[in-house]
Amino acid sequence: MIVHEWLERSGGAENVVEAMREVFPDAPLWSLWDASEGRFGAHTRETVLAKSPLKGKKALSLPLMPLVWRNLPKIDAEWMLISSHLFAHHARFGGKSSIPKLVYAHTPARYIWTPELDGRGRSKAARLAASALKPLDRRRAQEPVAIAGNSRFIAQRIADTWQRDAEVIYPPVSIEAFLQEEPLSSADQKVLESLPGEYLLGVSRFVPYKQLETAIFAGRASGLPVVLAGRGPDRERLEQIALNAHPGRVHFVDHPSFPLLKSLMHKAHALVFAAIEDFGIVPVEAMASGTPVLANAIGGASESVIDGVTGAHLHDCQSESALLEAVEKVSSVSPKACVARAKEFDISHFKVNIKRFVENSLSMVE
Repeated sequence: MIVHEWLERSGGAENVVEAMREVFPDAPLWSLWDASEGRFGAHTRETVLAKSPLKGKKALSLPLMPLVWRNLPKIDAEWMLISSHLFAHHARFGGKSSIPKLVYAHTPARYIWTPELDGRGRSKAARLAASALKPLDRRRAQEPVAIAGNSRFIAQRIADTWQRDAEVIYPPVSIEAFLQEEPLSSADQKVLESLPGEYLLGVSRFVPYKQLETAIFAGRASGLPVVLAGRGPDRERLEQIALNAHPGRVHFVDHPSFPLLKSLMHKAHALVFAAIEDFGIVPVEAMASGTPVLANAIGGASESVIDGVTGAHLHDCQSESALLEAVEKVSSVSPKACVARAKEFDISHFKVNIKRFVENSLSMVE
């Protein structure tokens, strides 16, 4: 059986679940609710939250999630593989804890354990809730037979917070999809033609923790124009920073289509990725496009991006001299080296590793 927090149409966590299902096609899939619009088939199984007005309302249903996960119906299963980034690892079926539990952790809940990286954990109410939830969350994390983290960065966080050892299994990335560009629609072609021939690229949702302003500062330091692709509530702030720091040289591409996104990556001088992420799929996608990456030296992206080989590690995202040095360093990076590195994170590797993880873990309880 496979268990996941909730199911969306897209996302890195959903890609993990999809790959798990391909490895274990007969395993039922449980989630709090299914909002994937059919991506995972018609037979996914949902909790009582899916039948309530709280379905899809993450913030409102959050206080009930640990209780719901703890009171799942009785089922017949030999094991459960849990994809967890919040409370899914609390799961217990039929009021029993005898089903061997294996956890693939995207992260221990950030808003509880690392509120400095998650705005949801910064309010007074959230801090009070976290003080009560930490002991419970750590106690539930002692139940799994084994835990895998999605990077060394997260394995260390698991050790620090849950006080458990975890092996590392990097998440699946669809490398083949980024190896080649594909034809653009006439509208996308016009967007691409309106952009400079060479630029630094930032790709993500426009929210503060993504630190997209670092791309703007790197552009100012190097004299290169900047393209920011995405959308989100931080757009106005980023536009103001661009106006003050790099006027007339920052171009915004609103919510690019997948073919346009691939073209943007293929043509970029480098991707700037300053966010502190658990793993960071976008840098791997950029490398699959043959594009080097300026990656924060803290976080999962520093594990996929090899400093001086497929990109540069940013130890100071505010220093223009450091940013200029990083841009100059990636100018000599080989696109072939980037692609070769990206292939090490292909879906096929995840499938082999997750299958081995389940088999080896279950052998410990036989």
